[in-house]
Amino acid sequence: MRYRITGLIFSAIFYTFLLSFLNVFKTNAASALAAWQVTSDGTLKFRTTPYADLEAYYQSGYGQKGDRIWIDFPGELTQPRKLVGNGPIQEIRLGKPYKGNTRLVVEFNPQVSLNPSKLRLLGTSPNLWELRFDGINLNGLKNIGEGSLIKPAKQITSNRSSLQSLTRPLKDFQFASLPTVQRGRFHIVIDPGHGGPDSGAVGINGLKETDVVLDISRTVARYLGDKGVKVLMTRASEIDVGLNQRVLMANRSNADAFVSIHANATRGFRRDVSGIESYFFTGFYGKKLASKIQDELLHVTPGSPNRGVRQSRFFVIRNTNMPAALIEVGFVTGRFDAKLLAQKSHRRKVAFAISKGILNYLKESY
Repeated sequence: MRYRITGLIFSAIFYTFLLSFLNVFKTNAASALAAWQVTSDGTLKFRTTPYADLEAYYQSGYGQKGDRIWIDFPGELTQPRKLVGNGPIQEIRLGKPYKGNTRLVVEFNPQVSLNPSKLRLLGTSPNLWELRFDGINLNGLKNIGEGSLIKPAKQITSNRSSLQSLTRPLKDFQFASLPTVQRGRFHIVIDPGHGGPDSGAVGINGLKETDVVLDISRTVARYLGDKGVKVLMTRASEIDVGLNQRVLMANRSNADAFVSIHANATRGFRRDVSGIESYFFTGFYGKKLASKIQDELLHVTPGSPNRGVRQSRFFVIRNTNMPAALIEVGFVTGRFDAKLLAQKSHRRKVAFAISKGILNYLKESY
């Protein structure tokens, strides 16, 4: 299977023989990343806890920054750090970009140009991975890494009952598949709903609307910014911003579009109700913006009902003077949606979908 992952086209190849015994180890840190190495033949190798859920990304270089590959692992790193690279590699960074996460970044020298179509991440066992940097000049590249890729195995009996259970596909939504627009040409306002003392809806297991939409909005802003779109967020932290202030910020910005991001809830806390819906106030372009985003959200949330694109008089989309949409990314009170929205990986999918919808709108409307 081939998956497009932030410019890397990864083939997740897992050996599907049933193992009677698995290599198991303890790590000093909570991170699923146990050891890693870049070898002189241009291969990134790493060892994780078995069946770790990874997310991998590629970003092309710009300005004085070179191409980058990074991989996110569950679990927090104990000590963020940077290592000086050699040969084609400028720097390797290990950090925790958000709580409960570890990120391994390989940044190449600005003159190095990776070909995403030649990059594949291979899972060679439940806890070992390889990624070859095919097609680049490896002159001067020397081994660099931390930890051992091979450790003495502790034997346990596998309780896996099927071959398919050993397959862990990687994510199929990432940066490189986003549409391209003219850099610096467009300006978008992203409005995370609620904030501060106004948490918005509170759903299953205390899931708060404000937490969900702020996380999604920040990621949308990053995706759009990396595509060369100027982004203004009405709030970037847990603060209270009034509806009038949000509208004034948008109208003064002379933006090309306004997107307000929310999560839904039902009266009476009905867990059987889930679904995606998008709103516009008036006009062809407002409806088109909402429709483009709605279409993409449905692709990343299979199983959540399509509640449609609707016309509404919500204050922020009624009073902004540019095409505007208000997006409900799911129900925090819904059994199906809440389980997904509580997951960081799903919120990234939602952010990807919203970004793609916005970029499609810009590409087709200007």
